[in-house]
Amino acid sequence: MTQRTVHVDVGGMTCANCASTVSDAVRAVDGVTDADVNFATDGGTVTYDADEATLGEIFDAIEDAGYDPVTGELSISVQGMTCANCASTIEDALADVPGVVDATANYATDDVRVTYNPGDFDREDAYAAIEDAGYDPVRESGDAGADRDAADAARNEELHRQRRLTLFGAALSAPLVFFIAEKFLLGGSVLPETLSLFGTEVAFGWVQFALATPVYLVLGKEFLVNSYKALVRNRTANMDVLIALGSTTAYVYSVVALLELLPKAGLYFDTAALILVFITLGNYLEARSKSQAGDALRELLEMEADTARVVREDGTEEEIPLADVAVGDRLKVKPGEQIPTDGVVVEGESAVDESMVTGESVPVSKESGDEVVGSTINENGVLVVEATKVGEDTAIQQIVQTVEEAQSRQPDIQNLADRISAYFVPAVIANAAFWAVVWYAFPGALADVVNALPVWGLVGGGPAAVGAFEFAIVVFASAVLIACPCALGLATPAATMVGTSIGAKNGVLFEGGDVLERVRDVDSVVFDKTGTLTEGEMELTDVVVVNGARADGGETADGGVVEREIDESFVLRVAASAERNSEHPLADAIVAGAEERGVDLADTEDFENVPGHGVRATVDGETVLVGNRKLLEDEGVDPSPAEDDLERLEREGKTAMLVAYGGRVVGVVADADTVKESAASAVTALRERGLDVHMITGDNERTARAVAEEVGVDPANVRAGVLPDEKADAVDAIQADGSKAMMVGDGVNDAPALAAAFVGVAIGSGTDVAIEAADVTLMRDDPEDVLKAIRVSEGTLAKIKQNLFWALGYNTAMIPLASLGLLQPVLAAVAMAISSVSVLTNSLLFRRYTPDEDYRLLGR
Repeated sequence: MTQRTVHVDVGGMTCANCASTVSDAVRAVDGVTDADVNFATDGGTVTYDADEATLGEIFDAIEDAGYDPVTGELSISVQGMTCANCASTIEDALADVPGVVDATANYATDDVRVTYNPGDFDREDAYAAIEDAGYDPVRESGDAGADRDAADAARNEELHRQRRLTLFGAALSAPLVFFIAEKFLLGGSVLPETLSLFGTEVAFGWVQFALATPVYLVLGKEFLVNSYKALVRNRTANMDVLIALGSTTAYVYSVVALLELLPKAGLYFDTAALILVFITLGNYLEARSKSQAGDALRELLEMEADTARVVREDGTEEEIPLADVAVGDRLKVKPGEQIPTDGVVVEGESAVDESMVTGESVPVSKESGDEVVGSTINENGVLVVEATKVGEDTAIQQIVQTVEEAQSRQPDIQNLADRISAYFVPAVIANAAFWAVVWYAFPGALADVVNALPVWGLVGGGPAAVGAFEFAIVVFASAVLIACPCALGLATPAATMVGTSIGAKNGVLFEGGDVLERVRDVDSVVFDKTGTLTEGEMELTDVVVVNGARADGGETADGGVVEREIDESFVLRVAASAERNSEHPLADAIVAGAEERGVDLADTEDFENVPGHGVRATVDGETVLVGNRKLLEDEGVDPSPAEDDLERLEREGKTAMLVAYGGRVVGVVADADTVKESAASAVTALRERGLDVHMITGDNERTARAVAEEVGVDPANVRAGVLPDEKADAVDAIQADGSKAMMVGDGVNDAPALAAAFVGVAIGSGTDVAIEAADVTLMRDDPEDVLKAIRVSEGTLAKIKQNLFWALGYNTAMIPLASLGLLQPVLAAVAMAISSVSVLTNSLLFRRYTPDEDYRLLGR
């Protein structure tokens, strides 16, 4: 029994009942002996038996109860992984480290992402666990840029090491290739059978021994050591075990034959050496392909400026390293230069090329007050930019971080490959041993059966030519070499790496490979109206006075009340005065409209925002209401005198608001929002794909239907008058029949709805990179980018399936050939190396895809 006590911080608790709920949920986990959670401290302690329960299960229980356990994340680059089984071994090793909630190792990216409990985790323990498992972690410095450089340096060193090994092995193996050619093409008539060495006649096979032994020792050492670690230390079998078995079998058998310990035994030194050369060549090409798969992110980081021109308070300019720029610094950017970091334009006008961030090829006009993104290109005018984000907080750095995190989270389809890989190597060894025994026990009968098949013939003429034992050895070596899980392990992560990079280059950020997979499966798309299908920039369009409306005009000399007719200026004045303290876009438009018309606003008192309905305030001593019908009715004001004007404006697609003064409705003000140019084409394209398109808005029914008609949304799929906190319920209602909905919103007011949807998509503005509630972030505010997200998802999943087809098809076809004695061990090694490289190459070809149209695969 391994008893552990950990402290867990929990977010989302609002009362003592919440703490009790969390405690009960954790105690229900098998292996937990005690849980004490305190609402006042937002956390508690949990005692559990580590042999029965895991920290991941405890954190899952807290999340299932509706609360948020606080976690941290750490990405560790790892050298030495050679297949998916290695990744699984590292995950298992980290699972036993105190404080580790979850660990996901990625063979394709050579890293492992660790989710941990901050109060119970030491990264040195994680490094030690990886080293104990037989792999080499790259220790982090805490500086993301420096850590990436260290990981790249380690990856490059591995690439160069594999190249050196390949060249060394190839140089010594070249004569062995000549010996093979001489034997098969010239009948063995050129090379002598013996050599005179120091006056002694020795067999020519010792020359092969002298050439093959350095190759076996130098190139084979890595596989032998890793096999020992896998079998003895980790009690598992990986790709290295297969290679070590195949090459060692050929080498040892040849040594035994050379020493004449077996009668009539042949030599397979060339096989042993060439197996290792071809496998090492495959590793080199694989490492090179992995490096190319990450080029998109490195290119993005290389776009960052090295220096910035800072404008000091005295007006002088100074060139400083980008790392020295601080928030608040003013930076001068000349035409053709990169904008050094994220900021706001304070002086100047220009067009900025933001294509490297948003994928938008058309430069965007910028003027004072506009946000700009670091690393984008200033096209023409001179800009002075005030830095708002520096270092790791910039959009470029967050994009890279988001994509790296996405690449570490694999699609569910990867689980299939992982399950197969877990049992694959032991099954391969068992299969090879079985057929070796069968060939040795029944050589003649089995040879007759195989020769009767429409195949090209047994290796070396079969057991009749080389002997039953030797042929059994050949079959064993071929069968273990041909079946390697490398291609299977690379199929999904390699395609995911490329797919997420394609998305990033086109302004679409996926939170994870699992999200990439889910996007393809949606059958409904739900758009928020304002800011998503429309520009979200409201403008005052109408001020209407209710016919016959009158207002208090003051007192007469004898104390009576004078009522006077009101005009548009009066309606706008009281409405804008009441709205001036609101932060709602509708209110901003009313206030801006009043200022443009030269209307002087009054001071207000007792301002109150009524969410989803409007505002209430005191202006000139009278209560003013600006909002919808319900607001007025709740305050006892009859809205009917303005009903005709209200309906007319709403039919025009405008957002109309009633204005009441002193207990009577006096007018109507209306704002209008422009529908985005691409909204209608995006909706049409989605519907043509067979997706149901819905629209949710807080606007009234008439306005909502007017916008829906303009963009092409079916009126039956419009939900109007939905308050912000009701949008999640609306999404749940759409999904109630089993539909898988994608909710597209701005990521702020729509956060609950984004979280409720099968896939949440936050539509951004170039600087909104990581929006917590969203699964996908669109860097542009263009609805058509929803199509890009779907196309990238479909293309990536198609590529994954293609990779899996080739990986599984390769093994399905080749294992029987090797088992039936139809494949030379050397050719098996070549085929195995080609399989991994082909999967990576196939994934790299996907880099050419641009999501402006559907991905086409085999005529699909």
